[in-house]
Amino acid sequence: MSGAVGREAVFPTRQSLGLMKSKLKGAEVGHSLLKRKSEALTKRFRDITRRIDEAKRKMGRVMQIAAFSLAEVSYAVGGDIGYQVQESAKQARFRVRTKQENVSGVFLPQFESYIEESVNDFGLTGLGKGGMQVQRCRETYARAVETLVELASLQTAFVILDEVIKVVNRRVNAIEHVIIPRTENTIKYINSELDELDREEFYRLKKVSNKKQRDSAAADAEILAKRHQADAAAMATVEPATQAQGELGATPDVLGEQEDTDVIF
Repeated sequence: MSGAVGREAVFPTRQSLGLMKSKLKGAEVGHSLLKRKSEALTKRFRDITRRIDEAKRKMGRVMQIAAFSLAEVSYAVGGDIGYQVQESAKQARFRVRTKQENVSGVFLPQFESYIEESVNDFGLTGLGKGGMQVQRCRETYARAVETLVELASLQTAFVILDEVIKVVNRRVNAIEHVIIPRTENTIKYINSELDELDREEFYRLKKVSNKKQRDSAAADAEILAKRHQADAAAMATVEPATQAQGELGATPDVLGEQEDTDVIF
């Protein structure tokens, strides 16, 4: 077993080898996709970070101008007009709508502000005096609220992307440093075991073939020995008969021309 991540607990077969190769291919494809997703999200995250910094700087300047504008209204009117605005406002003139943006499978909420022109409940505020300062203060605070909405949208996307990037990076690291090495170690283990089985099978077949050759050679030698014994036995039987015939001489011909003394006629 090589590597520090170990291997899968599988039985070394051809089927397991195919499954592990398919798993390795899927892990490599998944790692590539997640890596590209992480890069896209990181790029968007950096862009949002830059925009948040710009929005905060803009927010500081706008709120400073709004504070001076409110001070001008208080000086021009001669007091606080907050209660008048609260009593006059019945409906919201400044409104916010939301939509979603898909960034590599991650849905980021976006807040968009707009002004309802038909609603103007406190239009008569400052009619007696300080009307110009009130109008300018209202426009300044409208820009401040727009900046706040933009900053809230960016901040929400920032938090969501931060969490998603952490999860994606953990998955990428797990696939790269755990799953792929473990699968590769498993494939190496299965290949080594299959090679060992092939060597054992080759050795077994070689031993069986050698045994068959030895058995065949022994059977042929036994058959040849039996044949030699049979030939030797046959020769041993023929030689005494030939020798006896030689000792007795030739066999007389009863149908020959010599006369038989026992025959009366």
